[in-house]
Amino acid sequence: MSEVEIVALAKQALTTVLLVAGPALGMGLIVGLTVSIFQATTQIQEQTLTFIPKIIAVLASILLFGPWMLRVLVNFGSQVLENLHNFVA
Repeated sequence: MSEVEIVALAKQALTTVLLVAGPALGMGLIVGLTVSIFQATTQIQEQTLTFIPKIIAVLASILLFGPWMLRVLVNFGSQVLENLHNFVA
């Protein structure tokens, strides 16, 4: 296995990780910013107020994007397994 193939596989793995983690992290970021703006506006400085909405948003995004995330992971896994004979030399 050449260095080019290793770099291509690593790039594909990192791209897959970013694609799968992106929706949940994005929803958590949006909800966190919204709650922070609400806290700054109302001057409520409760630290635990941000956790519950973030948890709910991440769970909702996993439920919403879950089938797509699973499809992306299965496609990557099947591509790796199909090309397994190229990796072992």
